[in-house]
Amino acid sequence: MPDLLNNKEIQQFIQDGFIRIDNAFSEELAISARQILWSDLPVEESKPEQWTEPVVWLGMYSQQPFLDSVNSEVLHQIFDQLVGQGNWLPCRSVGSFPVRFPVARESNDTGIHVDASFPGEDPSNFFEWRVNVKSKGRALLMLILYSDVSEDDAPTVIYKGSHMDVARILSDKGDDGLSFMELADKLHTLPHRDAVKATGKAGTIYLCHPFLAHSAQAHKGRSPKFMAQPPLLLRNELSITGANPEVAPVAKAIQQALK
Repeated sequence: MPDLLNNKEIQQFIQDGFIRIDNAFSEELAISARQILWSDLPVEESKPEQWTEPVVWLGMYSQQPFLDSVNSEVLHQIFDQLVGQGNWLPCRSVGSFPVRFPVARESNDTGIHVDASFPGEDPSNFFEWRVNVKSKGRALLMLILYSDVSEDDAPTVIYKGSHMDVARILSDKGDDGLSFMELADKLHTLPHRDAVKATGKAGTIYLCHPFLAHSAQAHKGRSPKFMAQPPLLLRNELSITGANPEVAPVAKAIQQALK
C-alpha cells in the first residue's frame, strides 16, 4: 500500500489538481470487480466480434469488491489529508461505469468538462446539475482503474492546473454556481494546460480536485477499459475564506486561485 502523502505531494495536489495513488487496491479486487461488470455487459469477454459500441454505460455498483477498493484505511487517511479530518463521507458506491471498447467509431462523450456536484431544478437531468465555488457536495473526483490502462486504452485526459482556472470562473457565480453545461461552454476559454493521461495498472486511483477539467478519448488498444469516476462527498461545507493555516488542501487550492 502507498505511504501517506508527504508535503511535496500535498503541494502537487494543490498546484496540479491531482495526485496518483499506485497500488491503492489489489489485483484480486480488480478481477472480482471486472467479473461483476462483465456479467452485466450485453457482450461477452471471449467474443470481441460483439464489441461494436465504443462505450457501454453500466449502473451504480456497491458490491463488496467495489466498496473495498475505495475504503482502505490508507485511503481514508489520505482523504483526511486532502479534505480535512472527517470532512468527507465514506463511499457506499463507485457510481456508474463507462466501459470503453476498442472500436473504430468514436463515442459522443469525449468533450472537456468538470463534473457537477449538486442538483439543479430537475435532479433527474444531469446536464442541469451544478457546481459552485465552494464545491458544494463534492470533496474530490476519483478516477479508479479496475483494468490496466496504457496510453492506447482510452485513458482519461486531465488538464494539469485547470482547477485553478475553473475556480476563477466560478468566483462570482454565488452559491448557485453554474450548471454542468454552462460551465462546459466556458471551458474553451481556459488558458493552455498540459494534458496528462490517467494511465496505470489496475488498482491505481487518481484523486483529483473537484474543479479539475478532464475529458474521455477514443480507445485504440485491445482490451476494454474499466474505470469508475465517483465523487468523494463532503460532510461539511469547504471553508475558502479567512487565513486559517489549517485549511484543507482542496480548499487551499481554491483560495490560491482567487488571490
